Amino acid sequence: MRSEEPTQDIWPLLSRVKRPGRYAGGEWGSFPVKPDSPGKRLARLCLAFPDLYEVGMSYLGYQILYSLVRSLEYADAERAYCPWGDMEAAMRASGVPLVSLESGRRLSGFDAVGFTLQYELCATNILTMLDLGGIPLLSSDRADRDPIVIGGGGGALAPSPVEIFFDAFCLGDGEESLPEVMGVLYETKGRPRAERLAAVSGVGGMYVPGVSAVPARRRILRDLDSGFLNRTMVVPNTGIIHDRVAVQVFRGCTRGCRFCQAGMIDRPVRERSAGSVSAQVEELLRYTGWEEVGLLSLATCDWSSLDGLLELLSPILEDSGARLSLPSLRMDSFSVDLAARLESVRHGGLTFAPEAGSARLRAVINKGVTDADIESSLDAVFKYGWDRVKLYFMMGLPTECEADLDGISEIAKQAASAARRHRRRGEVSVSLAGFVPKAHTPFQWEAQASREELRERGRYVKGRVRDRKISLSYHEPDQTFLEGVFARGDRRLGEATFEAWRRGARFDGWTECFDIERWLGVFRDMDIDPCWYASRQRAPDEPLPWDDIDAGVTREFLASERRRALSGEMTADCRRAGCNGCGWQRDEGACRNA
Repeated sequence: MRSEEPTQDIWPLLSRVKRPGRYAGGEWGSFPVKPDSPGKRLARLCLAFPDLYEVGMSYLGYQILYSLVRSLEYADAERAYCPWGDMEAAMRASGVPLVSLESGRRLSGFDAVGFTLQYELCATNILTMLDLGGIPLLSSDRADRDPIVIGGGGGALAPSPVEIFFDAFCLGDGEESLPEVMGVLYETKGRPRAERLAAVSGVGGMYVPGVSAVPARRRILRDLDSGFLNRTMVVPNTGIIHDRVAVQVFRGCTRGCRFCQAGMIDRPVRERSAGSVSAQVEELLRYTGWEEVGLLSLATCDWSSLDGLLELLSPILEDSGARLSLPSLRMDSFSVDLAARLESVRHGGLTFAPEAGSARLRAVINKGVTDADIESSLDAVFKYGWDRVKLYFMMGLPTECEADLDGISEIAKQAASAARRHRRRGEVSVSLAGFVPKAHTPFQWEAQASREELRERGRYVKGRVRDRKISLSYHEPDQTFLEGVFARGDRRLGEATFEAWRRGARFDGWTECFDIERWLGVFRDMDIDPCWYASRQRAPDEPLPWDDIDAGVTREFLASERRRALSGEMTADCRRAGCNGCGWQRDEGACRNA
């Protein structure tokens, strides 16, 4: 019988590994575990992030859910992150299990373990954490005493490749469903596993394979101001990717970029008020002592209350000495002018994502940025005094041709020319990523360019850039290929993931750890053709592995958008041109633009 009591201490291992701060815990804002109430034990959740501590600690979703679950009188939350290879080896050699940072409780001692599925190449890390935590890897092997393993995030809306490892999936906004799930686990504590899973399947927004009625519907938080808002954050003891107060200003996006999964699955748009955001920022700055504030959304410059917030935040930022940061900007005069108004932003560089090199291809992907927008934005960057600009593009987009690739190098040259015109130092960084077709997007039926094609296109663009002001890099095509395999995969890939993990696959999203030959060997030995998943165009009426999941946007709308894409037709933003009938108009009151 497994014990729920804290287990072996991990501290003796810290002197053997790099970055021991990843595993130490005890951060400001992480509180002692809550005691069980008389006669009834709390429902305990471990938020398990399948990547390094410094990545997971930068993920706002876990900060919100951690505070939310801790606020429930019948539940408590703790955290765990995936150990790097040196720590995994030390743990296995010493027989030390993976435990939570707060109490040192082994993962197998929780009622539920929740993983975020944000990136396809983190799947083997999930297996590492389950194994080190003493939890059977396959859901079919788990007994009554084992935790319920839950997946959430964007990947939960296309769960087939990892379904064999999970008991349930949270579809949509966790603030809505997680309190109910924890309530169910509290009330059913000690009962048979099948009974607990049946109860979880009755919570709106939860999908339990083999139990839930399908298609399972994504659940949304309709009013962000009245929903749960975290007033505290865990402040790390060591450097992380984003050391800042992070506050979400709205959810959803109506720009309608056809490659963007987040823009489709996070609809409809739901905005917060400037007053609500300002009050939360003020509280979090006071609580954490951080000196930077990040306003998060898919397109912050589209937020209707942005000007009002800047007015409210000005004295708060001045009093605290904090600065405001903006995410990647849209290439238009409003965004650049906005950045120029923020003194803190003026000291760094600006980042833009034109995505495609030609106006024709930007129309295909519904990226409403014109050549004139790009030219004027780049000119304004250096006119206002910035010395650096970073540009993100994709290669391998549907209908892409050589002229579109030429356009990427031409835009980079425009940026360098603008720098010289304004006598700026002018550092221009260009990043190319291979296009990956994603589930629940208009391009979910498209073929992905092969590894060889992506590599050749990256070399082609790089060969056309000779200006010393311009640096250009492209993402490793082998990783892009594997991401494409899993982005639209089915249940057979779960068995392949299990075997790749057994052969040593870890941290596949990290170039220094990734080994494509290991994966190709697994596919070959298991008689799986990875190109059948990544490089094959699907028929419009073909059943898809994620058909059991209703993300809110209809298949009919996605198919219509695909036809418009291949015809080069743009679809206007519904917040400005009226409802496009994406599917959310069926849900009365959910979408204000319907």
